[in-house]
Formats: sequence, C-alpha cells, structure tokens
Amino acid sequence: MNIISVAIDGPSGAGKSTLARSMAGRFGFLYVDTGAIYRTIGLYAWEHQIDPKDAEAVTAALPEIRVELTYGEDGLQHMLLNGRDVTGEIRLPQISLYASAVSAHPAVRTYLLEMQRQLARTRSVIMDGRDIGTVVLPDATVKIYLTASETERARRRMRELEERGTPQPFEETLADIRQRDYNDSHRPVAPLRQAEDAVLLDTTDLTFSQSEDAMEQLIRERAGL
Repeated sequence: MNIISVAIDGPSGAGKSTLARSMAGRFGFLYVDTGAIYRTIGLYAWEHQIDPKDAEAVTAALPEIRVELTYGEDGLQHMLLNGRDVTGEIRLPQISLYASAVSAHPAVRTYLLEMQRQLARTRSVIMDGRDIGTVVLPDATVKIYLTASETERARRRMRELEERGTPQPFEETLADIRQRDYNDSHRPVAPLRQAEDAVLLDTTDLTFSQSEDAMEQLIRERAGL
C-alpha cells in the first residue's frame, strides 16, 4: 500500500482544519489536527494557572500531561487530556493564545513531535498545523500553504465562534488573529513559514466549495492520484 502524507500549513483562521477534514473524507485518509494537540497543552496550562510563556514552568508540567488523540463514531478527531475529552474546551478563544505561547517552547514541540510522526508512518494522513511541511513531515508527499487575508480570516473565525455559542466582536477577533500571526511567525523554534516546496493556496476570494475543489485538485496532481 502506498502511504501518502499531505501537509497543510498556514496562519490562524485560514480554514486549515475544516478543509483538511473535508479532504480526509474525500480521499479516505486519516485527519490529524496538530493545532488541537497544542491547544490541549495550552488548556492544561490555563486550568493550572501556569504562565504559558514561562518555558521552565511549562516544561516542568509536561510529565503530568497525557495527551491522546482518538476518533469517535462521528469520524472526528477528539482530544483527551489525562483521559478527559476536551475537544470542545480547547476551542475557547482564550486557549488560542495559550496554545500559541506553549507551542513556542522547544520542550513542548519535542514532546509532541514523535506522536505526530508516528501517525504518518502507518497510514495515509492529512495533517494540518504551522510547521508540518517544514519540521514535522519534511518529506510529505504533498505540501500546501493555505492562507487568506487577515480580515477574511477574522470574519471566518468570528462566524465559527458564533456557531459554537462563544461570540466575539470583530475587532477583538481581528486583534487575536494579528497577535497569533505575530507569535507564530516570530517564535524561535519552528516558526510559521511556507516550505520551499509547498504550493500556495489563497482562498480569500473563494467560497468553501471552491476551496475544497482547488485543494483536491492540488492533492491529486501532486500525489499522482
């Protein structure tokens, strides 16, 4: 069996998770939302009042954290924190910045790196994040850098939060997007950037359906499917 790996990177609110999940369904691949994994670490720090920017404190807490990735009957990825399903909690707005901060620490990235790579060794995967094509899966079959304008990403994130019942004003959402972009692109370890061999897909002016078709075509062309 030919194992295919698809790496989708890009900034916050670009629609990586939604599109990656859709592509996984179309191709029958395993979907891995790596951002959710870091959010789970961020949630632990938030719940235990640990400063997410304090590398020493976060590193000291890692032995107490057990992160598991499971798939429910709904086919969606569920995150377990020390045995507790926190899939919904990690999507709270405040956890986004915590996730961004803890993901900047080398110890956290090392702690989670092997977990992510092991998933791609045994079956075809579509994995999304910020350093998948550059660090986690540098030899991925297909690499896509997904982006959109910051205002469009803020609008999408705002709609997403409204649907989850945690609405947030546009200006606040936009400020969060900008802060997350800065944090992710300026962190010293595995910063957000487009891999040299990644294809750029800008969905600013595309509907979701058009974005799906564009990404499917890219994957088919690059993977020879």
